Amino acid sequence: MRIFRLIKIFVVVFRFGLDEFLLGHERVSAWRPVVRGVFFWRDLTEPRGVRLRRALEALGPIFVKFGQVLSTRRDLLPLDIADELARLQDRVPPFSSEVVLETLQRAYGPSADKVFREFDYTPVASASIAQVHFAVLHDGRKAAVKVLRPGIKPVIENDVALLQVAAGLIESIFKQGRRLKPKEVVAEFEKTIHDELDLIREASNASQLRRNFLGSKLLLVPEMFWDFCQPEVMVMERMSGTPVSQIDLLRANGVDLKRLSRHGVEIFFAQVFRDGFFHADMHPGNIFVAEDGRYIALDFGIMGTLTDEDKSYLAQNFIAFFRRDYKRVAQAHVEAGWVPKGTRVDEFESAIRSVCEPIFDRPLREISFGKVLLRLFQTSRRFNMEVQPQLVLLQKTLLNVEGLGRELDPDLDLWKTAKPYLEAWVSEQVGWQGLVKQLRDEAPSWAKIVPQLPRLIHRLAVETRDVIGEDELAKLVHQQKRQNRWLVALTVLIGALLALQIHWLMG
Repeated sequence: MRIFRLIKIFVVVFRFGLDEFLLGHERVSAWRPVVRGVFFWRDLTEPRGVRLRRALEALGPIFVKFGQVLSTRRDLLPLDIADELARLQDRVPPFSSEVVLETLQRAYGPSADKVFREFDYTPVASASIAQVHFAVLHDGRKAAVKVLRPGIKPVIENDVALLQVAAGLIESIFKQGRRLKPKEVVAEFEKTIHDELDLIREASNASQLRRNFLGSKLLLVPEMFWDFCQPEVMVMERMSGTPVSQIDLLRANGVDLKRLSRHGVEIFFAQVFRDGFFHADMHPGNIFVAEDGRYIALDFGIMGTLTDEDKSYLAQNFIAFFRRDYKRVAQAHVEAGWVPKGTRVDEFESAIRSVCEPIFDRPLREISFGKVLLRLFQTSRRFNMEVQPQLVLLQKTLLNVEGLGRELDPDLDLWKTAKPYLEAWVSEQVGWQGLVKQLRDEAPSWAKIVPQLPRLIHRLAVETRDVIGEDELAKLVHQQKRQNRWLVALTVLIGALLALQIHWLMG
């Protein structure tokens, strides 16, 4: 089965002239005239990005999905190719109502017909992984039902295996192959698409996001009907709204587009810097606008999270950018090991300054963070900077948010809108608020350890006396006595923090 798939891939590759990408390499460039002579019938007048996009569409939904993911990696791709891949859409025909019924029966057993009072077998949306139907539950609640595309898992496994082989060839042939981490990119894609195959996981993502924004005046997230959610079927509250891409209709409905664009930026930064959990697929097809002007989020298969280390990196860089301290930005990258140890900080600092300094010399509303990111990516190539997959979703989502905001309001000032959130978060991370928060988080552990310190110190003293003798031990005891007052002060502080924490919990 896999051999036939491989043959089809080779046919498509030669049909759209994708071999030209490989033949451009110096090791095999001598073969280019030969290949062109053999395949003289091919029309290669279209730009390479267009031919790549059409080839992925011809190879089917999994390759289309891979192209969509790859389009977000502007740190890896030339801009003409990244821009073209960003146009990829899921042009996938829906599967039949008979197949939908089989999936429902497999999920719910013989009682499948008792779950829904009404079920519309004509899908309202169809994509490479799943399609969505409208339904009504027996208690009268209107629902949207997401049904996984049957038989998709073995197709994905076969295609991902072939992508892994291609990634290995790229690393072997191209000089920059290893730095671009093609194997990691494929692994990232594999993880992402496998996560989307488990609709229980997607439902839990939606539930978390809904809890984070419960009562929000900015964002609505559908409720999950957990009693009916299965790995192949997800049932959620049906949401009514206008697609955010239909700007003329939004304007006709009296929606304040400038306000809407600001709210989109606020929602993104609240997710990232308040919650550390954000919707990472915020393209217009997944966003609607309710009658009351609030955003409606849909499709929760791809979510992003930030670790404490990621946040620390972001904090250092944001503070340095605020102060125009490009040397600190360069040092932060070197300290994190993201550029080679031998990198000259002054040269890296100069390169970063050339990217960022123009930002501060132009009106804020004219600044495009997307363009700044792209220039930073280009700079990273020059200094062999390691690709950091954990921040790619954040970068990609910021590009989506800015693009959407500019469509709604061409004068959107992303920096001015985001700055209050960034300043508040930086204060929480590195200021006194951050210190208090860390002390409060660690207080329960310290409260358990501090009472044991006298016993631990006594045990250490006994063991140390046997090793270093009485005289050296006396010196250590004298030093310890001077430090005891700090230990007492620390204990009092911990007690106060515990009391404060209990007060917060009880209040």
